[in-house]
Amino acid sequence: MSEIAKILGKRIRNYRTAMGLSQEKLAELSGCHHTYIGQIERGEKNATVESIEKISTALGVPLSKLFEMLGVTDKSERNIPLECYEFLSAKTKEEQEQILRILLCIDKYKEN
Repeated sequence: MSEIAKILGKRIRNYRTAMGLSQEKLAELSGCHHTYIGQIERGEKNATVESIEKISTALGVPLSKLFEMLGVTDKSERNIPLECYEFLSAKTKEEQEQILRILLCIDKYKEN
């Protein structure tokens, strides 16, 4: 599948897990089959816009968030905060808290 399908699937998985939802529960909320949700998350299926809209509604995430910066190839348009968000959102809550503590320590050290 395309890199865009993989990134979109990863974003959906990140939002779903952050909400504590199983694939089955997201499927129920979105009206999609749970195997289809899994295929989308793994980037194995090119989902229709309608399916992505149903999933985004079920997640409470605007479509624009799911599609933000997709397909950008110009490195001058690199969105570091978005990359950081995607990195962090793939981590567990505990890992996120630990990374935040590290960043805060680095920032505090920088000020001294």
